[in-house]
Amino acid sequence: MGREIERKFLIGDDSWRGQAEGLSYRQGYLASGNGATVRVRTIEDKGILTIKGPDEGGVKLEFEYQIPLEEAREMLDRLCRGPLIEKLRYRIPHAGFTWEIDEFAGENAGLLVAEIELDFVGQEFEKPPWVGREVTGDSRYYNASLVHFPYSRWGTTNTS
Repeated sequence: MGREIERKFLIGDDSWRGQAEGLSYRQGYLASGNGATVRVRTIEDKGILTIKGPDEGGVKLEFEYQIPLEEAREMLDRLCRGPLIEKLRYRIPHAGFTWEIDEFAGENAGLLVAEIELDFVGQEFEKPPWVGREVTGDSRYYNASLVHFPYSRWGTTNTS
C-alpha cells in the first residue's frame, strides 16, 4: 500500500535556480471529491495514473501506475476539466532529502512551490535557504484546487 507524507512551502528566493534541470509535467483530474482524487499526468514521455486518498493526520494513501503515453494524452485532452496543470518540476537534493520545486505555467504562471516527502509524520528536516513560508494544509496550493481556482485569479493579497 502506498502512502504520501509531504510538506509544502513557497519559494523565498531564486538561489535554487541552476541546481537542477526541470522536467515538463502536464496533468489533469479525472475525479475529485471527499478528499480523494484520480489524476492523470504526463512527465516528458511517460503517462501516469495516480489515485490519492483523503488526508488522514498528514498521511494520504497513494497509488501510482504507468500507463501508455498516448492514452494519458487523450485522457488529458478529452476527459479532464481545464485548465490543465502545466509545470516544470525540479528535483534538488539538500541535507539527505530531495526537494521538488514546481514552477507553474499557463493559468498558474508565477506560482513556485517546494515540496518535501517524508517517511513519517513529524520527521525533522533542514530547510534549504531558498525555502519560504509553509503552506502545507492550505488547499489553495493543491494541484487539484489550482484546476478550479488558478493562481492567476487569486490577486496579489493571497500569496504572502
